[in-house]
Amino acid sequence: MKPKAIRIVALTDEGKCLGETLRDKLPHSALWYKPQPFAEKVQRAFNAGDSLIFICATGIVVRTLAPVIKSKYKDPPVLVLDEQGKYVIPLLSGHEGGANNWAAEVADIIHARAVITTAKNYLQPVYTLGMGCERHCPQEELQTLLETCLTQAQLSLEQVESINSIDIKADETGLITLAKHLDKPYRTYHKDELIKVNHLLSTQSEYVYNTVGVYGVAESAALWAAQMAAGDEAELVLNKQKTAKATCAIARAYKR
Repeated sequence: MKPKAIRIVALTDEGKCLGETLRDKLPHSALWYKPQPFAEKVQRAFNAGDSLIFICATGIVVRTLAPVIKSKYKDPPVLVLDEQGKYVIPLLSGHEGGANNWAAEVADIIHARAVITTAKNYLQPVYTLGMGCERHCPQEELQTLLETCLTQAQLSLEQVESINSIDIKADETGLITLAKHLDKPYRTYHKDELIKVNHLLSTQSEYVYNTVGVYGVAESAALWAAQMAAGDEAELVLNKQKTAKATCAIARAYKR
């Protein structure tokens, strides 16, 4: 699966120097210095799902991205840095896109301060992973997908509370073995439970619904598990990702 691209946008010479430092430290990143045409190029990257780091005034970023912002469940993470590299602000997709966690990581790289302004920052997050797969899908394929998803969401395995699926996968050997290998609980849920988070799914598959009774196994299982663990409504951190035989999604809820 192709890693998520990072675009670092700088508009001044001082910003360029900071951008070069970040580019050298962040895998899959590219530095755009005074890109032209500015708005068109930046908006195209945003629509493609690229993660964005702007080294410029926040107002410029807001005005540029305003026409293409969709929703907190679909927009990629966007960070804004000052030219001196003192502050890192997660501007978009703080929770859902992982910008809050990413801001902290970037701040560590350049010895800056992450300025987190989103609500619930003081609450304890619970991350859960949902997976679906074809019957007898190999553990190796499932683990590779899981690790790729954690990388995309900028999470570590230690942050994941459990691996989850639909109850017809309660005896799925690959998932059971994977959870045991990673020392994580493996939990499954009935379709009548999973359908309760239908409104939170990023996409809905009629084929999956006609097959198993829910519109998406991975996202539904992740969302419901997070909601059960935290006692509060969950949200997707990473929308469903898939290989030829498996799907994976990551959700989060906050314990009060």
